[in-house]
Amino acid sequence: MSLTNHGALQTTENKLLSIRDLVIQRNGGDVLRADVLDIQRGETLAVVGPNGAGKSTLLLALARLIKPTQGEITFDGKSLNDWDELEYRRKISFVFQAPLLMDMTVEQNVALGLKFRGAPKDETYKRVVKWMKQLGVDPLSKRRAGQLSGGEAQRVSLARAFVLEPELLLLDEPFSSLDPPTRTKLLDDLSALLKEDHRTAVFVTHNLNEAATLSHRIAVIVEGRLRQVGPAQQIKAKPADDAVAAFLHELPR
Repeated sequence: MSLTNHGALQTTENKLLSIRDLVIQRNGGDVLRADVLDIQRGETLAVVGPNGAGKSTLLLALARLIKPTQGEITFDGKSLNDWDELEYRRKISFVFQAPLLMDMTVEQNVALGLKFRGAPKDETYKRVVKWMKQLGVDPLSKRRAGQLSGGEAQRVSLARAFVLEPELLLLDEPFSSLDPPTRTKLLDDLSALLKEDHRTAVFVTHNLNEAATLSHRIAVIVEGRLRQVGPAQQIKAKPADDAVAAFLHELPR
């Protein structure tokens, strides 16, 4: 039993996700290898690396949208292979780079997942109002998706994910298409929300500063291999190998 640099208790019982000897291949070649990775409940893990390194592949594997060639991913102590697909899908939410909103109002978009799940109308309303307010889009509740700015649309996408109250939130570079001021504000708001909500999240980005702001720990993937996991300061101070050091050197100062 130990404490992370953020004070989060690290125990076997506190572990939500575990990866062992993971290999994912496409066209006969490895696109991702991850020997060991554990993610604690309530932890935000940022996944960084160059474009094409395998970051999004890891998210897709965690979402059970890609089947590993070998190795195992366990969720809440049970292999993903043993989970009922629908039951597992109800435990996760995925936020993509593009918001992918339906042609309906903000309120209707946020409520969509709960509607598909057959949630009672009064419960749906309360949760939708709560998360629209948390993400700052409640004044836009009656506005249609096509009338939103990029930042507003991504906030609605995040509200739609949070309203499902998932055990695991997966975010695939959700800020990459936003202008810098919008990106910074949304990053700050999401960081505060995750700390307050204690939601387990895996967040993909190629921006180390963004990763350090949002996460408890950082996982570095370079050339299709998970090479280092740890706090941002540790990774900056002691890169695990030459590939990690080269990636850090190429980042904007």
